[in-house]
Amino acid sequence: MTEAELLLWEQLKGKKVLGFRFRPQHPIDIFIADFYCHPLKLVIEVDGGIHKSRDQKEYEIGRTGELNYWGIEVVRFTNEEVEKDMIKLIETIKKKCLIRQSEIRKSPFRGFRGTKK
Repeated sequence: MTEAELLLWEQLKGKKVLGFRFRPQHPIDIFIADFYCHPLKLVIEVDGGIHKSRDQKEYEIGRTGELNYWGIEVVRFTNEEVEKDMIKLIETIKKKCLIRQSEIRKSPFRGFRGTKK
């Protein structure tokens, strides 16, 4: 994990965000999510300097599209955002968790790849 990811992990681990469990470096198909909350189908990514290259941006767009296809939402933050204002960042994550919780409850499709459970 990068330094920014470690800082964010300190805030996410132990169900500190509204009681939701986030898993670090979690595999999803061929991808590794920085942080993943399975009940919410929510990925949190922390983007560093490598993510500024054109090739990496294109890869991330495709990756996000694939995860969205599976019903997984991706929220991205930069290293700078993590390091600059953790309180604001955690509030943003809390809001996104509540929105996702509401969306998941309303959805008739709760399984992986849109299959009904």
